Amino acid sequence: MAENQTHESHVADSLLQIEIELRSMGAWQKQPLPPEAFESTQPFCLDTMNFTQWLQFVFVERMKLLLEAGQPLPSVSGIAPMAEEYFRGRSESGAKLILALARMDSLLSGK
Repeated sequence: MAENQTHESHVADSLLQIEIELRSMGAWQKQPLPPEAFESTQPFCLDTMNFTQWLQFVFVERMKLLLEAGQPLPSVSGIAPMAEEYFRGRSESGAKLILALARMDSLLSGK
């Protein structure tokens, strides 16, 4: 049981780090997205929001809800490669955010 709580606290810390990185980049939005933005059928809601919006409004929010409810966490994660693709060719590297996402991927995938 204690091992599971430790894992959950590491995931919570990792979520906080992702939020900190989004905020430091100026990518954290104060205003919520319109409801229709969440009606996407595409992976990462690519047709209705950008990647950093998806991180904030979908991934971080869902993970917080799972943690708060004591629900099982995903056992596989591969978000860092999507972040690398998103930041490729942009003026901002997103390197710290990518590292935070790679840590989350490792925590969730058990690596």
